[in-house]
Amino acid sequence: MIENLDKVINTADEKFDFSVFIPTWNNLEYLKLCVSSIQKNSTTNIQLIVLVNEGADGTLDWLKTQKDLDYIHAKKNIGICYGLNVCRSLVKSDYVAYLNDDMYALPNWDKILKDEIAKLNTKLFMISSTMIEPHNTKNPCVKVQNYGDSLENFNEELLLKEYKNLSIKDWSGSTWPPNVVHIDTWDLVGGLSVEFSPGMYSDPDFSKKLYEAGVRTFKGVGNSLVYHFGSKSTKRVKKNTGRDMFLLKWGMAASFFSKNILKMGKPYHKLPENRKITYLEKSFQKLKSLKTLLDR
Repeated sequence: MIENLDKVINTADEKFDFSVFIPTWNNLEYLKLCVSSIQKNSTTNIQLIVLVNEGADGTLDWLKTQKDLDYIHAKKNIGICYGLNVCRSLVKSDYVAYLNDDMYALPNWDKILKDEIAKLNTKLFMISSTMIEPHNTKNPCVKVQNYGDSLENFNEELLLKEYKNLSIKDWSGSTWPPNVVHIDTWDLVGGLSVEFSPGMYSDPDFSKKLYEAGVRTFKGVGNSLVYHFGSKSTKRVKKNTGRDMFLLKWGMAASFFSKNILKMGKPYHKLPENRKITYLEKSFQKLKSLKTLLDR
């Protein structure tokens, strides 16, 4: 695998406010829009690091013309777990953010996160921007408003006109991108767990690792906004059995962890240092684990 990776560093040797990982897999036009949105709508100093899986659709050729982007090219698709972990070697800031290539960053998304981080005065946190999505997926952390579900029908002009009215209250349960952690916290837990390759359920697993390491601030910031077209790459990939893997690894379902421990979607509050799992909860999760093993 290592022999099939190329690293390209174009940015100057300077200090950045954020290093932003953007994994992409033959999704050039969405990647272009994502990068463009970050470049024109950000106010902090951002290092963009693109993970190029394959890049056979012209992505690699395009990146070779972009002298302000750093990137890693994997000749074969290595997924996001291996991919983002190797992106760590290019980081030039104290804070690592992660966006998908089918996201459009809205104005000041980054400054708002930077201001939130300054208030925390700790390295032990995970904070997220809030996604605006065109369709209702019953995700309690998402603002539903349709500005298009593809590049062909994307209404960028209207979105930029109305986005300030789409803020929501800060919420608990930061897990999915776009999110940001301190680089020391990323290193403490070893980044993403490669056993979840190519990546399904690596997000809640990463949050669980952070929780076990002492992180109790999992905050979604309601006025740091990105538009999300919706899983343009993951629909094409052969998925791992992440739900079962999480359950067997941690002895609880990812849904239980998100809902009952992280309080996902609830009004934001810092989590208590110790949240004891009741005997009934523990017994039920053990039964689910046993059933999963028997069904495999």
